[in-house]
Amino acid sequence: MRIGQALASARAIGVDRLDAQLLLAHLLGRTRAWLLAHDEQQLDAAQATTLQSWIARRAAGEPLAYVVGETEFRGLALQVTPAVLVPRPETELLVEWALELLAPAPAGAVVDLGTGSGAVALAVKHARPDVAVCASDASAPALALAQANAARHGLDIEWAEGDWWAPLAGRRFGLALSNPPYIAGDDPHLAALAHEPRAALTPEGDGLVALRRIVAGAPAQLLPGAWLLLEHGHDQAAAVHSLFAAQGFAAAQTRADLAGLPRCTGACWRAAT
Repeated sequence: MRIGQALASARAIGVDRLDAQLLLAHLLGRTRAWLLAHDEQQLDAAQATTLQSWIARRAAGEPLAYVVGETEFRGLALQVTPAVLVPRPETELLVEWALELLAPAPAGAVVDLGTGSGAVALAVKHARPDVAVCASDASAPALALAQANAARHGLDIEWAEGDWWAPLAGRRFGLALSNPPYIAGDDPHLAALAHEPRAALTPEGDGLVALRRIVAGAPAQLLPGAWLLLEHGHDQAAAVHSLFAAQGFAAAQTRADLAGLPRCTGACWRAAT
């Protein structure tokens, strides 16, 4: 099978042109530009078999990142499996905001709650190697994957297994970040995300369960003046503002993603006087 034929066959079963090119480029270790210039080149039998399997998986709706086993987040190549969510571009907003807050000398360590693949924690550590970063997750397979990603990039992260703040009792941090599950349990969009771990997408109910727990536990875990930054659904900003206000946080603000949707809300913890 020639490269051009392989791409045409992928499109014929519903895989779009870009995804087909990315699959083949990953398989061959080549760029998309190279593929276009070599569409008459033959694939060997093993390559053709692997590609056909990958194309079938993608056509069935499996995320491209799971098919090839990795994705990129803020310039870092990360291994991903169905044990974790595929990192989304909108989550980069969380990292960018954190790096703004870390521009001065940090007052304490940074913690990423529910780290999954480690994307947020690793992106912060990669940009600020001088900052101590801790990451927690309740899933042992997710933590193992995050640790492998850290080792791949030579990044030193402290890992803690447990639910949100639970494994960090007695400690206080200078900045906390989280991209928790926040989709409502009856959201019709969940059907299109069936290949990803449901527990990482939704806490069921109204989608605010994890956000409530994180905000409620934060005062005991943050240094005075520390910020808590949370990713949330596009229609949850007002609810997150209310959660922060109820716990005595100050200076709450929301930032929009590249699509203009409210995506992250953060607030500053002020210790009682």
